Amino acid sequence: MNYQGKTVWITGASSGIGEAFAHKFYKQGANLILSSRREDALYKVKNELGADTSNVKVLPLDLTRSETFTDKTKEAIKAFGQIDVLVNNGGISQRSTVLETDMDVYRRLMEINYFGAIGLTKEVLPHMTERKTGHIIVTSSVAGKIGTRFRSGYSGSKHAVQGFFNSMRQEMYDHNVTVTLLCPGFVKTDISKHALTADGSKFGKMGDAHKKAMTPEQMVEKVMPKITAKKEEIFVTGFKERLAIWVQRVSPTLLNKILKNQKVT
Repeated sequence: MNYQGKTVWITGASSGIGEAFAHKFYKQGANLILSSRREDALYKVKNELGADTSNVKVLPLDLTRSETFTDKTKEAIKAFGQIDVLVNNGGISQRSTVLETDMDVYRRLMEINYFGAIGLTKEVLPHMTERKTGHIIVTSSVAGKIGTRFRSGYSGSKHAVQGFFNSMRQEMYDHNVTVTLLCPGFVKTDISKHALTADGSKFGKMGDAHKKAMTPEQMVEKVMPKITAKKEEIFVTGFKERLAIWVQRVSPTLLNKILKNQKVT
């Protein structure tokens, strides 16, 4: 797919993977709509893209406020006349045990990671099906395949995301709308710093695995050819995550024994 003149709407675009996607799509000539809650950070990203940002629109968006999605989508379509690609990248993680975690934390994780993604998709989808073209990309996670300690709510939300979009894909074949699930392993972003703890406060530090992980730019560089080819599921992981996925397919019991003895941060 050639993105020259195409319009790409990215949520979670103010940092990390979303910011890296913004730079990549911008270099390929796409019109960009950048969304997250942090408007100032979005303008910072926009200003760093290049000298000419006439093809970049900042559109603040809070994924917990689904009542705003209809108007935000209308504004997004009006910006460049169409939306060709929606990158559902906004999300939040978790670091707390099931026994200690407040239910409000679980609800917030689902509201952002699951309902936010499907709510915005449902607003954009009629526009794509009417035009008989479109690409929905969802940043899921290896946690959407494998559960570990301290991430029950995060993993649960990502499992739900995968179930929903795998089902939706079957319905979209007739409309020529592609659905891609992106399943990265650890990526060196601030996601663990902003992760929710048991009472909803921020974890406040980067986990050991994230410190040693690939950068968002490296991750996007690896997945972009597969996104361009409209692959339906894309894994980008380190060796341990790839091995865990393989072991789960062969023997879930063995994987559980291995994970039980692993340090997880």
